[in-house]
Amino acid sequence: MKISIIIPNRNGAALLRKNLPSVIVAAKGAEIIVVDDASTDDSLNLLSNTFSSVRVVPKSHHDGYASTVNAGVKASQGDVVVLLNSDVRPEKAFLDPLVKRFDDPAVFAVGCLEKSAEGNATVLRGRGEAAWKRGFFVHWRGEVDRPSTAWVAGGSGAFRKAIWEKLGGMDTIYDPFYWEDIDLSYRALKAGYGLEFEPKSVVAHEHETGVIKREYSEFQVKIVVYRNQFLFIWKNLSDLNILLAHAIWTPIRLTQAIIRGDLAMLIGYTWALLCTPKAISSRIQSYHYWKLKDGDLRLR
Repeated sequence: MKISIIIPNRNGAALLRKNLPSVIVAAKGAEIIVVDDASTDDSLNLLSNTFSSVRVVPKSHHDGYASTVNAGVKASQGDVVVLLNSDVRPEKAFLDPLVKRFDDPAVFAVGCLEKSAEGNATVLRGRGEAAWKRGFFVHWRGEVDRPSTAWVAGGSGAFRKAIWEKLGGMDTIYDPFYWEDIDLSYRALKAGYGLEFEPKSVVAHEHETGVIKREYSEFQVKIVVYRNQFLFIWKNLSDLNILLAHAIWTPIRLTQAIIRGDLAMLIGYTWALLCTPKAISSRIQSYHYWKLKDGDLRLR
C-alpha cells in the first residue's frame, strides 16, 4: 500500500522548518508533498534549499484549505493520503498503526490522536462526536477512549484516495477554511463508509501558530464558521423531520442573534444565502451516492 503525506502550507516557513524534519523521519520513505497556497514568505526558498526530498506543488493564487488539499491529493501517488497541517509534528511511530486500519476495505478515513497545545494546557483531541439538535449539526470533542469518530480532521488524518475521488474530495465551497473535513466525513458516512480513530497514531498540534490565527481576526473567523455551518446543512441534510426543525429554528436563531447583537451570525447567514447556487450544485453531485439517512448515522 503506497502512502502519500500531504501538507498544505500558507506562509508557514517557520512551521515547516520546525516540523518537517519530524515528518520526514516518521514518513519512513513515504511520498511527502507540500502544497503551497501562494505564500508570500520564504516557504518556497526554504523547501527548495533545505528540504529537497520533499515534493512541492505551488499554487499561483491563494484559495484556501480545501482547494489546497485537493491539489495535493490530485498530485499524489499513494493509495492512502495522510493530511498534516504545517503546525503538526508527528511522533516517530505514528504511521504504521494509522495505515493498518485500512486493511478493512470499508474504512474511508482514520484520525490521529492530537496532543493539542492550547494556552498552557495540552488537550487530547482527534476524536469527534456530533448530533442534530433543533435542525442544526452540533459537534464537539469526544473522549479519546473509543475507536469510532463522527469526523476525521484534515489537520491530522488519513484518507483512502479511491473513496476520496469517488466523493469528489473536499468541497471548495468552504474555502478559505473550516467545516470542509466535517463535510467530507459526513458525506462518507452517508455513502456507507467507515470512519475510525487511532489513539496509537500520535501527533503534536500547535493550533495557536497556524495560518488562520495569523491572517484572520476572531470576528472574520466567526463569520466564516457561521456561513459554513449553514452551507453544510443545506447541502447535506435530507431527513424531512430534521429539515422541518431547521426551517423552524433558523428564524428563531436569527432573531436571537439580532437581540444579542451577534453581527457575525447575520453576516455569515447572508453570505451563505449568496452561496446557495453552489450549495445546490454540491448537493446534486452528492445525492447519487447517499445510502443512509441522517438519523441513522453513527455520530458518537
